[in-house]
Amino acid sequence: MNAAAPAHVFDASLPTFEQDVLLKSKEVPVLVDFWATWCGPCKTLGPVLEKLAAEFNGGFLLAKVDVDKEQQLAGYFQIKSVPTVMLVKDGQIVDGFPGALPEGQLREFLSHHGVAPREVVEEAAPVETAPLDPHEEVVRLRAAVHAEPEQEELKLDLALALLKTGGVAEAEQLLDALPANLAQDDRALRGRARLGFAALLKDAPPVPVLEAAIAADPADLRARHLLGAHAIVGGDAQAGLEQFLEMLSRDRNFQDGLPRKALIDAFRVVEDEDLVGAYRRKMASLIF
Repeated sequence: MNAAAPAHVFDASLPTFEQDVLLKSKEVPVLVDFWATWCGPCKTLGPVLEKLAAEFNGGFLLAKVDVDKEQQLAGYFQIKSVPTVMLVKDGQIVDGFPGALPEGQLREFLSHHGVAPREVVEEAAPVETAPLDPHEEVVRLRAAVHAEPEQEELKLDLALALLKTGGVAEAEQLLDALPANLAQDDRALRGRARLGFAALLKDAPPVPVLEAAIAADPADLRARHLLGAHAIVGGDAQAGLEQFLEMLSRDRNFQDGLPRKALIDAFRVVEDEDLVGAYRRKMASLIF
């Protein structure tokens, strides 16, 4: 790949293909370029694809797959010649072509599939603000809900704030009362996931007991699940994700796929996007 390639171009590999290509394609189309260093037409096609990726400014992503380095991945897609290009949208291959097309035909191919450039938006300089105290935020939102009881989004905000302060029962009532459109909001789903972890701990043993159980039997996945839930609810996201990842590595089918479900629920709860991204890649490397 060109060392000066734009930010929308990346090298794809087998361990991260699900996360970086299949899952990402649900947000933005991904063009996958299977190529090789010895391939003459690849040297013609590659720079044009990178140029378009830069010009489209995130309208699509360009995933480069060196078939010599990623033979297993090339075999999975039954690549018989290079270059071969595939377009992935919503987790599925929707079209593709072999060989090096000229720039005009490449533009027509993208346009045919509704792939368009994104406008460059100038971002304002971020304004630094002090983190809000969760308890103060609950007080503020209670007053806001009282003043505008018809504003359902304020009730969702209050439910999420209550979850951060331990107000599980009231938060659950607020989430249950949300209208259908807000009940499927990403923030509402995050609240539901957090409620799920809190419910797990209702009759769960305390942390020292669970740690002792795991020390005595590292394969005690039930104890690991509860210990991970303790960590997530207590704010130690990485420790919780580590427990769930360890469950997945030991037995992905435990209790009908509980390790994978626990990780996905935790991804909804954890707000650190970099941490979530890192553990999504680790999860993909274990299950793909």
